[in-house]
Amino acid sequence: MSLWELLALLGAGTAAGLINTVVGSGTLVTFPTLLALGVPPVIANVSNTVGLAPGSLSGAWSMRDELKGQRSRVLRLGLASLIGGIVGALLLLRLPSSAFDAIVPVLIGLGCLLVIIQPRLSRMVTARRERQGIQVDPPHGSLPMWLGVAGTGVYGGYFGAAQGVLLLAVMGIGLDETLPRINAVKNVLAFIVNGIAAVIFIAISDVNWWAAGAIAVGAVVGAQVGGRVGRRLPPTVYRVIIVTVGVAAIISLLSS
Repeated sequence: MSLWELLALLGAGTAAGLINTVVGSGTLVTFPTLLALGVPPVIANVSNTVGLAPGSLSGAWSMRDELKGQRSRVLRLGLASLIGGIVGALLLLRLPSSAFDAIVPVLIGLGCLLVIIQPRLSRMVTARRERQGIQVDPPHGSLPMWLGVAGTGVYGGYFGAAQGVLLLAVMGIGLDETLPRINAVKNVLAFIVNGIAAVIFIAISDVNWWAAGAIAVGAVVGAQVGGRVGRRLPPTVYRVIIVTVGVAAIISLLSS
């Protein structure tokens, strides 16, 4: 890869690391960038997952204060993410590439839709809690929520765009907790999914290491920025950028 291509991936990784820490959906920045640089879709997805895994860890570390007192919750939900991530990664490697080519535009479209409707989802969660009054959900979430986290892990291991938004929606409904603390757990769960998928991909698949390395460096830096100042930035800005890039990726895939 040329120097300019590596710089482009470094910038995309930085943006993705920041977005993943604050909202989720950073894959909608890095994955289309890889496609635009001519990386084949499956190798792009594999390299993207490997590259973003260190950023997920950096994001979790940057919000460690919000994780205090949530050790049991993280362990319980982390098991769901681990199982889901393994299943999703194996599905990516076992299904034919033609299936991936057909599914990815749908997944990107779903990711864009989730980003767009996230404010409405948040209002629905708030309204639900106001109607119920005192929350009676288990402190670590119910079985349906655990299954929802596992299902999100399958999605994340397979592709991952908007995995964070899905996790925020599932846990926001199932937990009586503040959004910053839910977001901190989300970052840990995303790291578990990305991390186990990355291990599987490294072991049995092809990785574009130049691309993955550039994304990793950027993602680590971006995650630290996201953990410190990202909450102060207007989320609408993120949504506009992510949806624009996502639509461009869909057009690129469908026209190729």
